[in-house]
This record gives sequence, C-alpha cells and structure tokens, in this order.
Amino acid sequence: MTARLADTPVLTTSRLTLRAPEASDFEAFAPFVMSDRARFIGGGADKDIGQAWRVLAVLSGHWHLRGYGTFVMVETASGRPIGSAGPWFPGDWPEEELGWTIWTPEAEGKGYAFEAVTELRRHAYAGLGWSTAVSYIDARNERSLALARRLGCIIDPSAARPDRDAPIEVWRHPSPAEVLAA
Repeated sequence: MTARLADTPVLTTSRLTLRAPEASDFEAFAPFVMSDRARFIGGGADKDIGQAWRVLAVLSGHWHLRGYGTFVMVETASGRPIGSAGPWFPGDWPEEELGWTIWTPEAEGKGYAFEAVTELRRHAYAGLGWSTAVSYIDARNERSLALARRLGCIIDPSAARPDRDAPIEVWRHPSPAEVLAA
C-alpha cells in the first residue's frame, strides 16, 4: 500500500500537475535538500538523508495541520517531480507565504516555478480565501528575487519577517483583486 494524503486538491497548468507530496517524491527531493541548491531554505551539503526525509515529512505534515500546504510540481509529460511550491504558514511565520523550489538544474530556467506559483496564488486567494500573500526570500537568492519581480511582487519593508539569521526580504504579492481579474 502506498500512503497518500487524502482530500488534497490536484491542480494543473499547461505543463504541470500540482499535487500533495508523496513518499515516492523522496528519490528526487533528497538530492536537492542535500545539495548547495537548497542553501537558501535551510538545506545544503551538510545535510544527510535522514534530514532530507524529515523535511519531506514536515512538508507533508503541514497539509494535515493546516489543511493546505506545499504542492509537488510534476512535469506532466514525463511524470517526473521537479520541484515544490505553494501555500506555507508554519506556526512561527508572521504571514501566509507562497514559496517555491526547483529541485534540479535541468528544470531551472524553463518557467516552471512562475507557472506553478501563478496557479497556486490563484488557489490561495480563491480557494483558501487568503487576503494577502508574501514570499520570504533570502536577499542573496538572485533566482528567487527575479521570480518575485516577474510575479509582480514588491518588497514590503514594513512587514514582519520570520525570526531567522539569514537576510530575509519580504516580497508582497499583488492583491487578490489584481490576481483574480487577470
């Protein structure tokens, strides 16, 4: 038997299927968490396979505790998981966040994160009833900063930040009225 989260939505875009995490994602997810590619979100080369498993468990558990969570981006044509994105609101976060990661260099630069976050932002506003959303981005993460700009986000210097050592910037997403009218 393969365990799955029940009653979670599956969203689609022109190239992606967005679904809740599954144990089978670990094979693609673990190398990302244990690589330098994950340095801006708490991962890195100093992480081991056990820590990678616990991160996947946290992503899955968020669904149970909040009723929503990070979706795995699956490239529909190949069936391959390539990243994660979606609504995120840990107990110590000041605001609801939309976050994203691309797990392999081969999936970067193809617009997958933009495509996913655009759909997931609509879902957060229309499906979850969020009235605002932010993305907490490490100021050294040039790729994520560029994506935030492309998504129409702006820096909100007055917004509270998670209590982290990293130089985090708060990027405010366009309002529900702007997003849902597009």
